[in-house]
Amino acid sequence: MDAAFTEEQDEIRRTLRALLDKRCGPDEVRAAVRTPTGYDEALWRQLAEQLGLPGLALPAAYGGAGCGPTELALACEETGRAVLPAPLIGTAVLAAPLILALGGERRRAELLPALAAGQSTAALVVPGGRLGTALALTGPNDGDWAGGGRAGGIQARWSQEHGGGAPGRSPGAPRAGGGWRLYGEAEQVLGGHAADVLVVAAHAGGFARSRTLLFTVRAKGPDGAEAPGLLRTRQTAMDETRPQARIELRDVAAELLGEDPSGGDGATDAVAAALAATGATAAACLAAEAVGAADAALSRTVGYVKERTQFGRPIGSFQAVQHRLADLYVAVQAARSAAYYAAWAAGGGRAVPEPGAGALALAQALEALRAVAAEAVQLHGGIGFTWEHAAHLYFKRAACDELLLGPVHRLRARAAEQAGLFVSGGGADAGALVGPAVRAAVGA
Repeated sequence: MDAAFTEEQDEIRRTLRALLDKRCGPDEVRAAVRTPTGYDEALWRQLAEQLGLPGLALPAAYGGAGCGPTELALACEETGRAVLPAPLIGTAVLAAPLILALGGERRRAELLPALAAGQSTAALVVPGGRLGTALALTGPNDGDWAGGGRAGGIQARWSQEHGGGAPGRSPGAPRAGGGWRLYGEAEQVLGGHAADVLVVAAHAGGFARSRTLLFTVRAKGPDGAEAPGLLRTRQTAMDETRPQARIELRDVAAELLGEDPSGGDGATDAVAAALAATGATAAACLAAEAVGAADAALSRTVGYVKERTQFGRPIGSFQAVQHRLADLYVAVQAARSAAYYAAWAAGGGRAVPEPGAGALALAQALEALRAVAAEAVQLHGGIGFTWEHAAHLYFKRAACDELLLGPVHRLRARAAEQAGLFVSGGGADAGALVGPAVRAAVGA
């Protein structure tokens, strides 16, 4: 692994930081989260037009920049520093890679150029708060996590009202002229209240042919009206910079995301593989974002303790305060190294993919952010306990990020399971299955 960044990667980081320093201070963040969309649309368009941020990891053929997970993670680190409220994670990290992996040429050409240009946004809809499981970060995604086939979650069925049977149709294949319809609901959908395109995980086939598939739903028509049968409600969240929504689907028209129109077993395997690959990248990007937030919070705290005086001297001169800050610095740097490694591994840096690298990096970064945010509140003293202080932007992000793809102990448990850390019998075979990221995380 070459730990040095290229000139292009450094330029992405410098340019994005300079723009966000000018346009995304704490006051601007608070103003943006109170808009109907939950983010500054003008700033989002600027990030798309000048920096190509939404399409950073998309191929040039679809209007993207042709970069990879490492560049996307570096961008997320900078947006994390500013606690930027934007549809970056929902669009560029979660939804767009799934459309690219499964959509086929027609669907890619229809959806990806607008996403890459910032003209539309997307969201991944996973029912039951099972996003971590769907992305194979907190558990295997080979089960009925999208609904179970009988009740709950989101169900998909092929509508017989939209077309007749096709001669020679195999059992379970779509009827000619028909269409998929979705029923059910999902909560805590990241950016789902304002997204133009929804990538929906739904259960199909009932009990007999149980399988989980992905569908795309055009949430808004050309006139801006909501799709028939779709009801979206923005939910109240502790971290307002991560707006979430409740999605209700009542006989909503959808299109299967995949090459196999019947949604057979091959489609199921492809969906699981695409979600797992997306999960590896998402974990690295969210880890980098948490590192950026932790680094910014630590810098603000260091600056404050240099200025705040107590007993006639700056509180930063007290050895106890210095020790606390030194521990935080080490935690942030370790989390940054893990996030960079996870992004490099997700981009194909290793000839043999290392299971659990993203999950471990995310767990370490979340813990670092939580520790830094808590100390930031404490070391800012009385002013740090007021909701209006900037320290609480990081504190709320730390508190809510773990609920998005965590918790931390499940991320680590899943990584250990994938790496074979607790293989029965132990010995050399078990140790050979444990990659360097796992060994570093457990101190082996």
